[in-house]
Amino acid sequence: MDEQILEALRKKALGYTYDEIQEEYSVNEDGDSILTKKKIVKKYCPPDSVALKAYLELAPEKSYDKMSDEELETEKQRLLLELKEKTDKNKTNNQQDNQKSVVQKQNSVSEKEYQQIYFFGEEENNLTNKD
Repeated sequence: MDEQILEALRKKALGYTYDEIQEEYSVNEDGDSILTKKKIVKKYCPPDSVALKAYLELAPEKSYDKMSDEELETEKQRLLLELKEKTDKNKTNNQQDNQKSVVQKQNSVSEKEYQQIYFFGEEENNLTNKD
């Protein structure tokens, strides 16, 4: 099976991000089209279970029994690197989420502050109603 086809199936099965180029054109006085706006948007293609099934059926199974010690060591290093990259990516995403939470907490009013504001307003209303 062609390696490019297998790699494309694998990519589709795992999901991926890509850049989509959006261009807007306008027509000038001479009737020529002129590029007026160009925008690059990151898009995400989610994992596809049909592609995963096809990949698993078509991909040659790796027989670790028949691999030499050098091939096993190379495969081990490849898998460890892939695991490290995914772990680092997850840590980065978690740190970004934590930073967003901190900012949201800093921007929000605490329950105690809310009660103080609310009750202060009630006391003020009660004072004005007594007059």
